Amino acid sequence: MSLLQGKVAIVTGGSRGIGKAIAEVFAREGATSVICGRKQPSLDQVAHELAHLPGKVVPIACHVGKGEDLTRLVDTVARDHGRIDILVNNAATNVAQGPCLAVDEGQFDKMVETNLKSAFRLIRLVAPGMCDRGSGSIVNIASIAGLRPQFEGLMYSMTKAALIMMTKSYALELGPKGVRVNAIAPGLIQTVLSEYYWKDEAMLAGRLERQPIKHLGQPGEIAEVALLLASDRASYLTGETIVVDGGLLLP
Repeated sequence: MSLLQGKVAIVTGGSRGIGKAIAEVFAREGATSVICGRKQPSLDQVAHELAHLPGKVVPIACHVGKGEDLTRLVDTVARDHGRIDILVNNAATNVAQGPCLAVDEGQFDKMVETNLKSAFRLIRLVAPGMCDRGSGSIVNIASIAGLRPQFEGLMYSMTKAALIMMTKSYALELGPKGVRVNAIAPGLIQTVLSEYYWKDEAMLAGRLERQPIKHLGQPGEIAEVALLLASDRASYLTGETIVVDGGLLLP
């Protein structure tokens, strides 16, 4: 039996990387995966690639940094599909990589708007319907940078740490209403966002030397954890941050 049969999910940042992999796994398990991103052609291509799966992949262009876009996204999904059972806050950026004293206010605002405020806005839009129905799962894609600061990554680390605390706070309040809220903290995953760390062979080799699991993480490995958290198999799990990093953070 498919784990998400008949469920409706929104996955932000769904045109590539981890978001695309999550949408694929959800559709494999029977869900309607609504993917959003800034470019409609890229989203359409993903929907075409995944059209063979049992579930559906629905592409809707949306800039997560714009509140009106998020409202339109949620209203469209609710109108066309009746409800939203699963929300995956995956979209993120890293426009402020560099020395902490070099970060300016524009970069600060952009990082908070995309990495943090988008999740806040979407949860505020989606969670009331989940609470009314007494069920729902929210999955926030954080990072191990939110647990251990990334060198010259002040803003990325800070926003991901805040997302982890948001996860715990929402879980505490929404749990009695039937809504589970969890986070995933990936280590180094082979995506465009993290290519600075894995395209350089020497840098990658040094990283893998410190990991008990000796391969570069893949988006699909995060997607399978997201599937667990989204499904009823995790019905007793909320407020947690699942670290998926090949063991890098082990003492």
